[in-house]
Amino acid sequence: MWWKALLVWLLLMVLAIVNGTVRVKIIVPTTGLTLGLAISTLMLCGLILLATWCTISWMGPASRAQACGIGLCWLGLTLAFEFGAGHYLFKKPWSELFVDYDVTQGRIWVLVPIITTLAPVWMAHLRELFDRA
Repeated sequence: MWWKALLVWLLLMVLAIVNGTVRVKIIVPTTGLTLGLAISTLMLCGLILLATWCTISWMGPASRAQACGIGLCWLGLTLAFEFGAGHYLFKKPWSELFVDYDVTQGRIWVLVPIITTLAPVWMAHLRELFDRA
């Protein structure tokens, strides 16, 4: 199960990169920075939920605890990538990386790690409900 969860997380990273490209090239130039960032954040949250819905049965968590474990694993990988690559690879200062989490500045990016963490539990539960119906 864990190698499958890692593959799905890699898929989520591809979706995040594509989403970021669309944000920079299309959304922000059309809507402005604050609204563009919000739209992009909500789009990525939707993509994370959709990808998790499509893959949760394949990943096969046998319990709620395993689904929680997948979510926590994804959270750790996401934050390590975002801050590790952002700072050490792309040379962004820490202050610039943390600004996306400042909801007082209209930034709602914090929803992405929250949804990333909760998606496996939510989608496993929904799949279970759909399988019973």
